[in-house]
Amino acid sequence: MGTKLVLASTLACTLAALAGAASVSFAAGLRVNEQGAKAMAMGNAFAAQADDPTALYYNPAGIAFLKGTQVSLGSLIISVPETEFTGTTPLSGGGGTSVTFEKAKKDLFIAPSLYATYAMERLPLTFGLGINSIYPLAKSWDESSAFRSQITNISVKPINFQPTVAYRFDDLHLAMAAGLDVTHAIVSLQKTAYNSGAELGSLGIDGTATDVGYNLGLKWKPLPVLSFGVAYRSEITLHIEGSANFLATTPTGNTLIGFNATTTDTRNRAYSSASTTVTLPDSLTLAVAWQPTGKLTLEFDAERTGWSSFNNLDIKFNSSQMSHFNNNPIPLNWKDAWCYKFGGQYALNKNLDLRAGYMYDTNPIPDSTLGPILPDADRHSFSVGSGIHANNITLDMAYMFTHFEDRTVNNQNIALTTGENGTFKSDVHLFGANISVKF
Repeated sequence: MGTKLVLASTLACTLAALAGAASVSFAAGLRVNEQGAKAMAMGNAFAAQADDPTALYYNPAGIAFLKGTQVSLGSLIISVPETEFTGTTPLSGGGGTSVTFEKAKKDLFIAPSLYATYAMERLPLTFGLGINSIYPLAKSWDESSAFRSQITNISVKPINFQPTVAYRFDDLHLAMAAGLDVTHAIVSLQKTAYNSGAELGSLGIDGTATDVGYNLGLKWKPLPVLSFGVAYRSEITLHIEGSANFLATTPTGNTLIGFNATTTDTRNRAYSSASTTVTLPDSLTLAVAWQPTGKLTLEFDAERTGWSSFNNLDIKFNSSQMSHFNNNPIPLNWKDAWCYKFGGQYALNKNLDLRAGYMYDTNPIPDSTLGPILPDADRHSFSVGSGIHANNITLDMAYMFTHFEDRTVNNQNIALTTGENGTFKSDVHLFGANISVKF
């Protein structure tokens, strides 16, 4: 009864926190790899070890080797980067020739996660449930910024539910797992609309989607000191449905939505239902972990993410008043990208583990489409952390610093009022903690 109460209370708290949490893009593209403090402290190199409930994210096959019932409640705190830009945009003045300095709005948010596993006593079968947020995005610029024609605010707030089953082949020291990814996403976007350099008004779009993908995992331990991991997560195509509103702020904007340009009231509104489709990428992780001594564990992971699924963004407006905004797909042309992770753990004694790691992310966004919505770059992440054990409770803590390489692009288009010529700079600080309990 007590165990059921703890699980129910933990689930309710996590759902409430996830529903209200702000979101941010951190790993290359939109992906947040930091789903467990133990893994995070080792540069997220964890798919071959996968030896706590957060394995549900990193490699679900790992839960087949866990005993009894285990629950891990985690929290990730991210200092959202104040991305800096120096250069020109179509709205920076002087016909797009005046250099401007822009800084994204600073933010701080907490993203919780919950992982629970149950191993059957008489069968090599384990069930698991993970609740997390894998592909969030948030970026805000001032409404008067030189980027206002492209974005003033965007947020993608997804909640992912992952029911999983894993089976262990004891004679082969091998485990396999399969599960679903049920993703619910809330999307919001605001910008100032322009046409051929002329301001039209404020455009806002909000929508939601719920769609399903799947995940697979394999873990093999041919030797007590050596393990291999393979994990795959499928694409999820989000069919986003919602609404859009437009507030005309100029006579040109009034004419666009069917009002007389000479009317004294230039702030007329138009409404429409809106829809679009976004395909979240698939990912494949290959990993190996080795224990050269009884106290030291080392791991290397390589992960490919299929960002080429982000080809363009085409939003459809169903109202005749807002038909002008149709047939204007935003090109993305992202490419698949690799992430390389290396980490280690040293068991100082039976109650304390020390950890460190490094992660290198290659970015998927080409120079031609990079912009203020997600000014990505190749990233170097350095992490440290520890694990404290006491009876059936473990507290894992981690800190990570991520440096984005300076990203210089020259894709300014005056006619379309898009792009920029200049350099983006960003750094991020992350703090993670998980408390895990074995029942």
